[in-house]
Amino acid sequence: MKKHALPLLLLPSLFLGLTFAALSLDDTGFIYTGFHGANLTLDGMATVESSGLLQLSSGNGERKGHAFHPDLLHFRKVPGGRVQSFSLSFVFAILSIAPNLSSHGMAFLICPSRNLSSTGTRGFLGLFNRQTSGNASNHIFAVELDTIQNTEFQDINDNHIGIDVNGIRSERSYYTGYYDDSQGNFQNMTLNSHEPMQVWVDYDEVTIQISVTIAPLKRSKPIRPLILITCNLSTVLTDQAYVGFSSTTGSIDSQHYVLGWSFAMNKSAPVIDVDKLPKLPREGPKNSSKAMEIILPMASAIFVLVVGLAIFQFMKRQSRYAELREDWEVEFGPHRFSYKDLFNATQGFKNSNLLGVGGFGSVYRGILRSSKLDVAVKKVSHESRQGIKEFIAEVVSIGRLRHRNLVPLLGYCRRKGELLLVYEYMSNGSLDKYLYGQDGKPSLNWAHRFHIIKGIASGVLYLHEEWDQVVIHRDIKASNVLLDGDMNARLGDFGLAKLYDHGIDPQTTHVVGTMGYLAPELARCGKASPLTDIFAFGVFLLEVTCGRRPVEHNKQNSSVLMLVDWVLDKWHKGLLTQVVDSRLQDEFDTPQACLVLKLGLLCSHPVPDARPSMRQVMQYFEGDMKLPEKMPESLSFGMQALMSSEGFDSYIMSQGSTVVTNGTLTGFSGGR
Repeated sequence: MKKHALPLLLLPSLFLGLTFAALSLDDTGFIYTGFHGANLTLDGMATVESSGLLQLSSGNGERKGHAFHPDLLHFRKVPGGRVQSFSLSFVFAILSIAPNLSSHGMAFLICPSRNLSSTGTRGFLGLFNRQTSGNASNHIFAVELDTIQNTEFQDINDNHIGIDVNGIRSERSYYTGYYDDSQGNFQNMTLNSHEPMQVWVDYDEVTIQISVTIAPLKRSKPIRPLILITCNLSTVLTDQAYVGFSSTTGSIDSQHYVLGWSFAMNKSAPVIDVDKLPKLPREGPKNSSKAMEIILPMASAIFVLVVGLAIFQFMKRQSRYAELREDWEVEFGPHRFSYKDLFNATQGFKNSNLLGVGGFGSVYRGILRSSKLDVAVKKVSHESRQGIKEFIAEVVSIGRLRHRNLVPLLGYCRRKGELLLVYEYMSNGSLDKYLYGQDGKPSLNWAHRFHIIKGIASGVLYLHEEWDQVVIHRDIKASNVLLDGDMNARLGDFGLAKLYDHGIDPQTTHVVGTMGYLAPELARCGKASPLTDIFAFGVFLLEVTCGRRPVEHNKQNSSVLMLVDWVLDKWHKGLLTQVVDSRLQDEFDTPQACLVLKLGLLCSHPVPDARPSMRQVMQYFEGDMKLPEKMPESLSFGMQALMSSEGFDSYIMSQGSTVVTNGTLTGFSGGR
């Protein structure tokens, strides 16, 4: 039975802000110029605003939203036949409260059901979940607009467009942009630009090719598509399916909007009149009237003349919010926070907001008033640091790191003898409190510990090999592993991190870190490298599995126990499983635990070249590589004796936390 409606060209005169039509099976199509009064099917956070904007999601946290055209569309002329050609276009915009940051993204999708309640949030974009992603039974085709790089899903960067078929790992993806018709040059675009832009998606049933094109609003559709892929959707889509949009939020307050949408079967999608689209929400102050443009400067000039001197004297006496700000810091732009904002966010750095204290400073929880963003502010002394400009440049560079297992560093502030580093707040605190039962934290089961270990391994691999530069963290330990609201592990505290280009030999000569995690060679050459990070990661593996600190001091006989030595001794005696944390009560995966312990010993090998790379570590975890047959029987080192011979006094080691700078030992307690 066919549906009958007025032709598309007649509808704009009948509706204000909305045009819609359902045509015959061979010529089905519709167009929305705004969504005021539209009969969409919405769920989750999705809503139609009074202005006609379709808002898919807003805010932050684990939330999602879907919006569907209300009718099932017939994608095949006859049941079981091939999927017909179709074409669509939509105008969208992504807004975020944080400059250059956004939380995940949105997607157009075709699916057999509008019930997506079981789908995952964050990186899954409300399309799939960990169990369903990759299943052919999904019958889902999607075009994702992704603003987060998830290395787990093999994302190419944090600003890309991808074609997804039945899974969140894209069949093909490309950096966001378009090819200029006149010169053929590629022009970069930013999805989180706060500006509307238009996307076209076309499928040809004859060539079975899918093309995706994007361009700024009011620019005609480029001739050359951004993505062109051969994919037979007849093997994917059902005879009838729904079309719509999906979006998810994350840690950063972001909004995802659709302004207009058109779809057609067997012909080009109707052209969207961009001049009739609803406007995005205003950002910043409203335009002042002409009268105010004249009066305000005059009033300001008089005010400055009358009270200028008094204000100058008053401000001179105000030192509460005084900051260090030099001309060269202008280039770091939005990464600089004002001290006043951080002071207010932490309620004047009140003790009740104190999260932790370390040798390099204190960490406070705060909420930024302007964005309502939960942050952790670390106050670090920088008066003794050399090359503060280079250091801040590195802080800003680290602020561009994007990985689900890293705590985002949002920016910095300088004031007198302090450098304040601003991180995203992790609500469940540090891992060590769960390992050692501090603050009433419950112990973690083995499955959760192994998930944390793999997550941190993935984050360190990203730092060492997958980002634009090599990042050496230099302080990997349990107290610097934080747990977010979903108990996912995030490696944090990049205050000691160093960066250098791939293929360059690092020249670091200042040794910093925490005793028990410091590689032996640091005392000789003072040069940190990815291999010194891997040594610390190996100790971390043992710490998480055993539930014991890397260095323990027996006050009764003044002896020192190195965790590495203890595990190695048990291995040689064939008692390796006895070192697993007794709080697990023997409820753990024995082969998995043995793998982690052996890998911990291999990573903490005293000879740097004997340690695996982080990529090899991940291959061991995934089962793509097997550990060496004679490992670690061949290990016979005594870490305590070795560290003492390298110049680390055993008494100092027993204190649990030490930093070494240019060969001189000084007390230090890092972490949060």
